[in-house]
Amino acid sequence: MDLSSLKAAEGSRHDKFRRGRGHGSGNGKTAGKGHKGQKARSGAPRPGFEGGQMPLYRRLPKRGFHCRNSKTIIGINLSELERFDNDTVVSVDTLMEAGVVKNPRDGVKILGNGDFTKKLTVQANAFSASAKEKIEALGGKAEVI
Repeated sequence: MDLSSLKAAEGSRHDKFRRGRGHGSGNGKTAGKGHKGQKARSGAPRPGFEGGQMPLYRRLPKRGFHCRNSKTIIGINLSELERFDNDTVVSVDTLMEAGVVKNPRDGVKILGNGDFTKKLTVQANAFSASAKEKIEALGGKAEVI
């Protein structure tokens, strides 16, 4: 890479069209702003301004709180893993192929509910204590990925 091959990031540059440079430019005189009116002048109102009327975003009720840092973890019970054969490596991808999980979201956690009789190597984002005990009691492995 050298200085002659540098380019601006895609979408970072606006059009190079120069407005208000005479009739010959095709966009002279009013420079695309039409004739008179509030929007033709400098200091036009911000988006969402409704002329002093209470704007829509303030008329609608706001309820509750949504934490933008929270994660959606999908919980899978051990009884769901009974469908796999012994000595199988069960990962998130395997669970998706088998139809146990449709969308893994932010991670998959294995929970200890239900009967479990298979020796499996289970790879997931998290395990409950009881699930880990049950898997390892039958000779399997619980691997956190």
